Amino acid sequence: MVEERPNILFVFTDQQRFDAIGALGSSLLKTPHLDEWVQSGVTFTRAYTPCPVCVPARCSLVTGRPAHETGVVDNASMPFSEQTFMARLSDAGYQTHGVGKMHFDPDYRSMWGFESRDISEEGKPDTDYMEFLRDAGYSHVDSPMGLRGEYYYIPQPSQLPQELHETHWVADRSIDFLNRRDRERPFFLWTSFIKPHPPFENPNPWYNLYRAREMEEPFIPENSHELTCLWNDIQNRYKYRDGDYDRQLMRTIRAAYFACISFVDYQIGRILETLGDDRDNTIIVFSSDHGELLGDYGCVGKRCMLDPAVRIPMIVVDPRKKESAGTLCDKPVSLLDVFPTFLKAAGLEDYRVHEDGDDLLDIADGIVPRSYTFSQFSDAAYGLYMVTDGEWKYIYSAPDEKEWLFSLNSEEREATNMADSDAAESVKERLRDALISRFQAVGYSTAVDGDKWRIYGKTVLADDPDYGLLQQDMPFLQNRIDELGPDYARNVTLSDEDSYRILCDHSNPQVPPMPVRSLDKIEQK
Repeated sequence: MVEERPNILFVFTDQQRFDAIGALGSSLLKTPHLDEWVQSGVTFTRAYTPCPVCVPARCSLVTGRPAHETGVVDNASMPFSEQTFMARLSDAGYQTHGVGKMHFDPDYRSMWGFESRDISEEGKPDTDYMEFLRDAGYSHVDSPMGLRGEYYYIPQPSQLPQELHETHWVADRSIDFLNRRDRERPFFLWTSFIKPHPPFENPNPWYNLYRAREMEEPFIPENSHELTCLWNDIQNRYKYRDGDYDRQLMRTIRAAYFACISFVDYQIGRILETLGDDRDNTIIVFSSDHGELLGDYGCVGKRCMLDPAVRIPMIVVDPRKKESAGTLCDKPVSLLDVFPTFLKAAGLEDYRVHEDGDDLLDIADGIVPRSYTFSQFSDAAYGLYMVTDGEWKYIYSAPDEKEWLFSLNSEEREATNMADSDAAESVKERLRDALISRFQAVGYSTAVDGDKWRIYGKTVLADDPDYGLLQQDMPFLQNRIDELGPDYARNVTLSDEDSYRILCDHSNPQVPPMPVRSLDKIEQK
């Protein structure tokens, strides 16, 4: 007999695009356990991240509030004052435990509402995972999740054996929690894998699971540069050879990316085996924080509103709803819907925390309407905004001063910008108004000026090709500052929080620079 309050297992990956599941379009990809969830649960085929980058996506996820309200619009600090769904579930009597990468900056060792955690964060030396490696005799491996810098998008074998890899460790710690949990209380377990986030590294035998020659070519329309935005150019410059596109390398990258996902899927199987009969009273939710372009449009990374970057997998398996098994729901949903889904599953009446979020299964069943879902990255002069109704998608980029409108039902995918089409003018106006209205409602004036977008002036990449050196993230970059030299340092800027390069020409006096600091001002550790 199913108990009144179910357990909740939340499995989360990092940078897994919507179609990177075997049953959802990647015929070569081996994901038997994810495929089984597609067959036994409800799959949301139009699920989107509220922000296509790690920290703000996760901040919106755990608070149930969109980026323009949390104030976290890029990889900055998360607000301590916001209540998380973990705290609400703990208060409701659930035994809550988190495993793996959470990206709760800056105080990544805090509980954030969990009762307990097993912590793993890349670039952080004082985590449970790094202590595990030291105890195993691998203290000499200081980049256990892969080499970054120039190797960030270069497939690489792991420096660790399979049983010591972080993906395996996350499953081990999840299994340990399931074996020792308090049987008198329902549990909430958040199992969070860092993969398939780059670097794309895998231990043997997973490293050799796929062949590059088997991989499909990336989707690159002839007019790709007209379909991408400034942020794509920025990412290509500091992550991927400044646009020097290599098709064979990209197929090799895809093979390594697929291997990361198959390795995660295998670990999911180990967790499910431990869960055993408790599956009959456990709701399972699977998703990811954002996608990965993976060579589509000649680009890598995220930080844009094209589907490969902003659209994510979302599956809910509820043993109480066996009649819903195998359902595909095409209504637009987002990570903002996860908070109320968990709280309603726990039996809490006040489960809605924001108008943009509702119970996922109620949306699928048509109990509550869903017209739009939204996404945002950055703000002000660098703001990128998106709204979709599931059939159409509207995008506005402040640094490009440009609009895009895509028909999501088109067989050619997002290859034709219809923003200037007379036939689609009414659709564009409807979606634009929906997006601007939500900002107006909360006085978000950095994005809008009355009923129009606020204009800051166009921003372009700097011409100097030296800006294309592949560096990534503050903890790793600081080790290289002395090598760069003072002349180079004076000409390079970083964002204060995210540490990626702002490779832009700020000669236009109307364009305020992003908050930056020079490399020669960064203190050495």
